Amino acid sequence: MSITSSMPVLQGRDATFLRAVQGGLVLERPGERLMIPLRAIARVHVDARSVTVELRAPAGATPSVRRIEDVSAAAAAAFTDAVNVLLPDPVEDLDGGVLVEVRTFTGTWLQKFRRRLGRVLLGCLGGVLALSLTTAVTGDERTAVTGAAFIMALGVMAVVGIGIGAVCAVPWFHESRRHRRGVTVTAVQADEPGTYQYTDSTGTTRTFSHPSPLPSVQASYDPRDPSDVFVLQGRSTRLLDITLGPCFLIAGIGGIAVVIGLVVMTVLGKPLF
Repeated sequence: MSITSSMPVLQGRDATFLRAVQGGLVLERPGERLMIPLRAIARVHVDARSVTVELRAPAGATPSVRRIEDVSAAAAAAFTDAVNVLLPDPVEDLDGGVLVEVRTFTGTWLQKFRRRLGRVLLGCLGGVLALSLTTAVTGDERTAVTGAAFIMALGVMAVVGIGIGAVCAVPWFHESRRHRRGVTVTAVQADEPGTYQYTDSTGTTRTFSHPSPLPSVQASYDPRDPSDVFVLQGRSTRLLDITLGPCFLIAGIGGIAVVIGLVVMTVLGKPLF
């Protein structure tokens, strides 16, 4: 049995875990995993129920730290002693922060946006269904069913148009803002299919998922939150989005306006056809 397998796994506040693996430590937090090689660590020390991993830093520089809190005091003491024994001899002017690899699982901005958009569109479809039922209940006997079916079909097409328009236009606006305020880097394929990694301004290597066969992609991250990354589009795709996005949005919003107008006519007792 290896030394690392016999070390305790530290569980801290907010579902945070610190454990030893072959060649280093893994700090897991919700949506994020940090791989810290042993050669990047200056020392590990415990303070009551907190364990601090202090990284190596060049002479005169302030060392960066990674911390886990609210752990078992006994487990923390045993873990700290075991790790410090494994640390290699220090290397002069080594910046340990550069060696830390951060893998995020929160998804890119585009993935988060599409999930939010999907929930909004489902809500819109629910609203269209309610309007259709209103037409069926309040319309006259001759046109109630036909009118409800027409409103439902028109409403669904309008919602689909809004969805397509939003998928095209909103990322383009976000990309334009990122070009001005973000940091653009080249992300290269990592060791797993569909994953890419890049190095942020602090020297930390970060990994994200992106469905692309290309060996590298251009990405831009938020300097305030380097894990918030956005993959930039090609010029041809961008031009297509600029052209189609507003057209679908206008058509979809117009369709919703027509649907609401028809329902209002039905409620007021006016014939639809």
